[in-house]
Amino acid sequence: MKKVLLINTHLTYQGWSEGTLNNAFIQKAKDFFTTKGLEVLETQIENGYNADEEVEKHLQADIVILQTPVNWFGAPWIYKKYVDEVFNSGLQSQKFLSGDGRTREDSTKQYGTGGKMHGKKFMICATFNAPAESFNNPSQSLMQGKGTEDLFLNITSNYRFCGVEILEGYNCFDIFKDGDIAKDLENYPKHLENNID
Repeated sequence: MKKVLLINTHLTYQGWSEGTLNNAFIQKAKDFFTTKGLEVLETQIENGYNADEEVEKHLQADIVILQTPVNWFGAPWIYKKYVDEVFNSGLQSQKFLSGDGRTREDSTKQYGTGGKMHGKKFMICATFNAPAESFNNPSQSLMQGKGTEDLFLNITSNYRFCGVEILEGYNCFDIFKDGDIAKDLENYPKHLENNID
């Protein structure tokens, strides 16, 4: 049976950010994968975790989905701590990778090719205050034409470094002012269907 790991990075700020929206996306993904016959593994970082156990969850999973709010142009700080601890465990045990891929004997081997997680897939589902038109639009002064895939390069690179295929992400934009959250939630399973085989 195939398995999917859903990682929820939400960090609660009382009276401002309670995690309801990210939990709703997690539930949509859980329902979708359960219906497809996949076993769902979950981690809610805020509730605590064991780094070695998270390594094993990653090894069991065929698909890893990161569910995250975007706080100051990145995932909440608890996710960086999670990555440092989990990926360091995966490096020390050599379960995620065996070095960076380069060798002194073969100068053609590139940095970032030592991963052992080939065949696995990774995707980000993110919630933004920013409107969609902020991205991929050179006339926008903040992002200057860059897309969400540029914004999340620091996240996806960790997985690519370990040999994981990066899938097209899914975004829910403008959640505080002018977004259509209900439609974004409704369309999420269709995105999963089209991007995950």
